Amino acid sequence: MNYIWYFLIVISIVFGAINGTLNEVANAIFSGTQLAVKIVLTLLGIMTFWLGIMKIAEKSGIVEWLAKILRPVAKWIFPELPKNSPIIGDIAMNFSANALGLANAATPIGIKAMEGMQELNKDKQSASDPMCTLLAMNTAGFQLIPATVIAILAAAGCEKPTEIIFPTLIVTGTAFVSAIIIAKIFKKVFPPQKEGEVINAD
Repeated sequence: MNYIWYFLIVISIVFGAINGTLNEVANAIFSGTQLAVKIVLTLLGIMTFWLGIMKIAEKSGIVEWLAKILRPVAKWIFPELPKNSPIIGDIAMNFSANALGLANAATPIGIKAMEGMQELNKDKQSASDPMCTLLAMNTAGFQLIPATVIAILAAAGCEKPTEIIFPTLIVTGTAFVSAIIIAKIFKKVFPPQKEGEVINAD
């Protein structure tokens, strides 16, 4: 990626020199860097505020409360796991943290859930169906409030940056549901390999 950006910058300067518009190229570079610094500073302030609010929600028990509500749904999505397994609680906590924008809190919880599922996994060399489903869920990235996008839009001068919330909810919700459905379909199409079974490569 660095080589691509370097190539674009060099080409811009070369063509600017050829066409006699090198001053415009220089002005565009300076104005772009000023806008980048402005966006970073605005993003820093908004993200600091939002992460503080989310930390309060985590400490006050709102995340755990939401996880308890989602626990029955997690059991339905992951029927392979034991009913009273603490892994189900970790999965619900992981989803709740992601939905509220607590990515830093969601990551260790997700890793803990993966480690628990790996202990139950009979084939240690391959990911189990629950592990694949959880990975798909996290990749979909369902969010109730896209704080990062709102912060960038606000820094860029958007008058109504919060209007992105509803469209983002639709998109991430669709991606989330689609990820689970696809994981379930692939589970049927590609059943887990039985112990001792050899796949014919021909």
